Amino acid sequence: MAALRPIGRNVHMSAYQGSSHFIPWAQPAFWGREEAYVLEALRSTWISGGPFVERLEKDMAAHIGCEHAVAVANGTAALHLAYLALGLQPGDEIVVPGFGFMAAANIALHFGARPVFCDVDPETWCMRASDVIGVLTGKTRAVVAVHTYGNVCEMNDLLALAVETGIPIIEDAAEAFSSRIDGRQAGSLGKINTFSFHATKTISTGEGGLVATDDDKTGEILRLYRSHGLRRQRHYWHEVPGHNFRLTNLQAALGCAQLECIDRIISERQRVFVHYQRRLRSMPGIALQQFTGGCEPVVWTVAVRLSEDIYPQGRDAVIAAMATEGIETRPGFQAPAEMSYFEPASLPTSETLGRWVLSMPTYPTLADHEIERVCDRLAAHAHGKGR
Repeated sequence: MAALRPIGRNVHMSAYQGSSHFIPWAQPAFWGREEAYVLEALRSTWISGGPFVERLEKDMAAHIGCEHAVAVANGTAALHLAYLALGLQPGDEIVVPGFGFMAAANIALHFGARPVFCDVDPETWCMRASDVIGVLTGKTRAVVAVHTYGNVCEMNDLLALAVETGIPIIEDAAEAFSSRIDGRQAGSLGKINTFSFHATKTISTGEGGLVATDDDKTGEILRLYRSHGLRRQRHYWHEVPGHNFRLTNLQAALGCAQLECIDRIISERQRVFVHYQRRLRSMPGIALQQFTGGCEPVVWTVAVRLSEDIYPQGRDAVIAAMATEGIETRPGFQAPAEMSYFEPASLPTSETLGRWVLSMPTYPTLADHEIERVCDRLAAHAHGKGR
């Protein structure tokens, strides 16, 4: 197996000049055959669609456990495609969690639909069926279960709700690739399931994503809308007003190589997660994200909720102080009420998490001594120190 090599940093280095050793928040890596596969794709002249796209879709379908896997340009395009496949219309309502990445809500607005936010569990930071029930109306057309930070929502309850109401569940598993719930893969349980292969994600193609489903008709619709609404059997005949959401063969080559090493990626991510857990559990003022019962997480990022009593300077001040020490951390997801283009909603848990969650450097090549340094510096800023 070839040695690991970083393939890029997603940060601005100027803020950390003078630091003896910079620890980024995320850093993807080569694991084996990425370079060889990309060169193979390049030399084949198949640089748009091609054999690696077909291989990635086949291998991903087998890994996830779905009949159909459709590779797309990014995770946001995956959600867009899911909405098209469901026939989303202006005025429809889509339920999304108030704490989580806002792609599902943003794309709903582009449809003229209305994102309706529910609050989340204060321990798992994910939506529950009980949170969703309170915001359902006669206009609700879908519920997007966002699996935040590698945790998985309480899918049994959400799927039971879907059966009861007839409202489909979309799993947004962008942050939970290869996580499991009750022995099944995250992103295999919804009517439609979406993934991201962004540079920071568990499997990376730089940009890129995937839509998965077990429904044959839905799979056909997904493929049709992905590529201009064209059918192969008849050139330039558009069945529907489609988009170009295609993934390139070069990106798919990266994904194929990464998927070959998924067991090693999971193992290294688990090492990082366990080391963080062991250290952080003993630190005052730190509350770890709790995981849903039956969840076997592949943690995308280790995140903690800071205590206001122990960190009175505030989460953002801690982020700034650690940045001066060469450690990049990130805030939790901001609540929708803080963004002017969403309708204000009272979501107390989401708003508290948005103010106090801190996301730690998390990637599979993060060394144990680097984890120790991150935790040491976080502990050093307790009780308002280092303002």
